Amino acid sequence: MELALFDFDHTITNADSYSRFLRRVATPEQRARAWWLVGPWLAAYRLRLITAARIRARVTALVFNGRHADDIALLASGYARDALPAMVRPEMLEQIRWHQAQGHTVAVVSASIDLYLRPWCEQHGLQLICNQLEAREGRLTGHYTGGDCGPGKVARIRQRFDLSRYTRIHAYGDSPEDRPMLALAHDRWYRGKPLER
Repeated sequence: MELALFDFDHTITNADSYSRFLRRVATPEQRARAWWLVGPWLAAYRLRLITAARIRARVTALVFNGRHADDIALLASGYARDALPAMVRPEMLEQIRWHQAQGHTVAVVSASIDLYLRPWCEQHGLQLICNQLEAREGRLTGHYTGGDCGPGKVARIRQRFDLSRYTRIHAYGDSPEDRPMLALAHDRWYRGKPLER
C-alpha cells in the first residue's frame, strides 16, 4: 500500500488559490483597508521577516471575521467550480491520476481552506487535510478550527494516516512549509524536481 501527498497552491496549481479567493470575497471596505493593514505585512513576508502562517492569519482575520458562513460557503462553491480548473497544472492532475490508477491513497495537504478545496477534492476522488474556518452562530470568526494546518502538516498527516501501514510514501511540495511533509516520503518532489533522500 502506498500514499501520495500533494500540496495544493503552486504545486497542483500554477497560482495561489487562497489569495485569489480572498480577493474575490473581500468587501470593498476590506479591500480599501487592506493596503494599510496588510501591505506592511506583505512587505515583511517578501523580505522573509515573518512567516507565511503569520500573514495568512492576518488576512484570514481581516476578510472573514463576522462574515455569514453560508454566504462564504456559497461563494467558495462557485470558486471551486469556476476558478480552480483554470489554475490546475495538467501535468500534476495527470500525476494524481497515475497514483490513483496504481491504487495509491492520494491526499491533498494544504494551508488553504476546505470550503473550496473539499468540492474540488471530492470531484477528483482525493482525501483532504487543510484549514477549516471557524464559525459561531452562523458567522465566521476569522480563525481556523484547530489552528493553522500550514506549519502543522506533518502532525495532521500522522493524525489521519498510520504511516507504518504504507510501504512507500510520495510527497509533492513547493515551499519551506512543505519540507517537513517531504521528509516523511521515500519519493520527494520539490517545485517539480526530485529530491535525494
